[in-house]
Amino acid sequence: MNKKVIAIVGPTGSGKTVWAKKIAKKFNAKIISADSRQIYKGLDIGTGKDKSFRQDLIDIISPIQHFTVWDYQRLANDLIEQYLNMKSLPVLVGGTGLYLYAVLYGYVIPNLQEESLKLREKLEKLKESELYQKLQELDPKTAKTIDSKNKRRLIRALEVSILAQTPFSKLQKKKKPSFETLIVGIETNREALYSKVDARIDQMIKDGLVEEVRELLKKYRPDLSTLNTIGYKEIIDYLQGRIELKEAIAKIKTNTHAYIRRQETWFGKNKDIKWVREYEEAEKLIEKFLKK
Repeated sequence: MNKKVIAIVGPTGSGKTVWAKKIAKKFNAKIISADSRQIYKGLDIGTGKDKSFRQDLIDIISPIQHFTVWDYQRLANDLIEQYLNMKSLPVLVGGTGLYLYAVLYGYVIPNLQEESLKLREKLEKLKESELYQKLQELDPKTAKTIDSKNKRRLIRALEVSILAQTPFSKLQKKKKPSFETLIVGIETNREALYSKVDARIDQMIKDGLVEEVRELLKKYRPDLSTLNTIGYKEIIDYLQGRIELKEAIAKIKTNTHAYIRRQETWFGKNKDIKWVREYEEAEKLIEKFLKK
């Protein structure tokens, strides 16, 4: 088990958290979240947080705090090293490709916090269309897999491309990780997954998503880039009277479907991922990997 790390990846709603729970129990593993939205405190229902078991790197910053891919890479690597020293199995679980690949492939991302803050201030002033156009110019490969209307994700991708002076999609594996990795992907039927996430979104509404967003708006600006994300931006439009609740829910579902397609495209290009449909298949892969 020493110096070995597992990653569980797949599109939103594919069951990564359920598998993570089982893996944690079966292998006495330490789960490290790789979700760029679950890092924020207060964004619980809309991000699908499951707080019934121990996960690292969720609820670690407020929505107004600055957080970069470099920040995630540093924190995740520190945890991995800590758990490996404890002879525990670190398991990265999530659907944020930028975060996962930064850790698993050892991309060298410069720590330019001050420059990053200045750059973000400039980028925040641009419209989504302007940000997307800039990303298409700097990193067309990443632009194909990103939500052109998600300001937060556009800014994050541009930060990496501009500050590293190279597109994220072309960053080299300059620092080989000190561990071996097995990446397990959850293979799904797209139409079945759409139905599953639609039902989950309906449940989020019942669980109080509208109230969650209303409370967030008491503390933060509605145009905060952190809130410009699926499940929150649509409810903000509803609360500000631009659309009806029924339309907001329909938009959340449509935008989530589009996000699933982008995640499938992103992960589908990675030849290192071992795709399986059933948890039992994943467990066998992990057991074989740990015995090597």
